Amino acid sequence: MTAGNVLLLSLLAAAVPVALYVGLIYWADRYEKEPWWLLSAAFLWGAIPAALLALLFNTLLSLPFYLLLDSGPAELVSGGLIAPIIEETAKALILFLILFLWRHELDSPLDGLIYGAMVGMGFAMVENVLYYVTAFEEGGQAVWNGMVVMRGVVFGLSHALYTSLTGLGIAAARLSPSRPVRYLAPLLGLALAIILHALHNVTMFTNTTLGLLAGLTFDWGGVALTAIIIVLILYQERQWMKRYLADEVALGTLTADEYALVRSAAGRNRRRLALLLRQGPDAWRSSGRRYRECSELAYYKRHHAIFGDERSLAAAERLRVSLKQS
Repeated sequence: MTAGNVLLLSLLAAAVPVALYVGLIYWADRYEKEPWWLLSAAFLWGAIPAALLALLFNTLLSLPFYLLLDSGPAELVSGGLIAPIIEETAKALILFLILFLWRHELDSPLDGLIYGAMVGMGFAMVENVLYYVTAFEEGGQAVWNGMVVMRGVVFGLSHALYTSLTGLGIAAARLSPSRPVRYLAPLLGLALAIILHALHNVTMFTNTTLGLLAGLTFDWGGVALTAIIIVLILYQERQWMKRYLADEVALGTLTADEYALVRSAAGRNRRRLALLLRQGPDAWRSSGRRYRECSELAYYKRHHAIFGDERSLAAAERLRVSLKQS
């Protein structure tokens, strides 16, 4: 590695694990994939505007502390207090925009987690590139290697974890009939993201084995808890399919066999794979659209059951007609 190719290698080192993590996050959305254009917008927001806003305001707000304090305390204030607040707020802006402009895409708590994680992965990729280049400039390839392992692998999901908490709060605001929940859930999610981010940064600043273990506990404990939450949400979504699509058999929207199939995400995937192998890509895409409409029908019926809104009722009827015609 040389000074001439460190940027390219840093880009690759940052992009490859992010691509793997993004694929894993996308795969977790089993019943209704979010639109690629909105997922891409969330990722790009984290990678460009949020990263630039964080760089600007972190620098401006940290500067007085570097002028007034020694470098150690100044770095602790900057990294442990200022950076978590600025970075999580900058990342959260796109999530609040989704809540206000594309709230119909938030059908489940899992959707909020996924959008938040996508923002976090975009931010992490750009931030990691900056850290990798700086590590090489300050300590050469050995330091660069260590930084790549720590930030890209050991703590590769950290930013996704933090911002997914904000996303979960955003989804709770969309899906709850309670006015206090609608107002407080996004703020609580953002506050939890800031706190977990701050705890990670403070433990890393100790530069000790105990600090590293504490950081691993906070981050991977959070990842494990998030994985459990995802499993529980998927189980909940399966129950929604079972409950809200049951009467569609009598209405002629679905056959009894199809109703039994669409309740299971694994069953859907096996069926689509069989269609791909036997009938080709067109059948695979067509079945995907149909299963997605089944999920949307269940979500709209659930939303109408909670809120009694005419918009959800009308959307469910449009989907019912579409499924009968396909």
